Amino acid sequence: MSDDTSLPPIDPDSPSLDAATIERGRLMFAGPCDFIHGTNKLGDLPDMALPEIAFAGRSNVGKSSLINALTNHKDLARTSNTPGRTQQLNFFDLGGKLMIADLPGYGYARAPRETVRQWTDLVGDYLQGRPQLRRTCLLIDGRHGIKDSDREVMKMLDDSAVSYQVTLTKCDKVNVTEMEKRISAVAEELKSHVAAHPDLIVTSSIKGDGIESLRAALAALVSER
Repeated sequence: MSDDTSLPPIDPDSPSLDAATIERGRLMFAGPCDFIHGTNKLGDLPDMALPEIAFAGRSNVGKSSLINALTNHKDLARTSNTPGRTQQLNFFDLGGKLMIADLPGYGYARAPRETVRQWTDLVGDYLQGRPQLRRTCLLIDGRHGIKDSDREVMKMLDDSAVSYQVTLTKCDKVNVTEMEKRISAVAEELKSHVAAHPDLIVTSSIKGDGIESLRAALAALVSER
């Protein structure tokens, strides 16, 4: 791999990145963020009226690391190098303005078949039946691009009319040339998915790339409430 791992620059003229929106995102995520509930049962979900954002993705895609980077809390969401570690839906209250849901990872081939089915059913039922869910951030590993298990979830979200925004993770581990190809391929595939948000966010939890953009996008959802 090349040593050149800087991400392609973000267009500063993008309307979604105006100064006011960026500042709203910074302020919203600068406040307290507290773990409030974890469950693996749909009947035990927190009953709150806050707008909700879910983070979904394959096992070990970097959901917990991204949530920690967004909220400036190093250990808020538990991180692990072991795929399949997060086995329940974990909910975090962001300053009484937004609920963040960290979902169990899908697509971990070494997990027992029954465990995989239970995780898949739990995540699918949650995503399709949560009325306060404003958007799902669907995390895709920037090193590999969209995989078949991601496509299954994307189809389910399309069929259920659940809005989702694809967010590439771990992009610091890919050189610029390969990253530009990956971005182009993912963006082209998203055109055929009716529930996918048109903006693709490219992130690195380690370097902080794309964190400002994602904060701004989520803050805009809250301001539309």
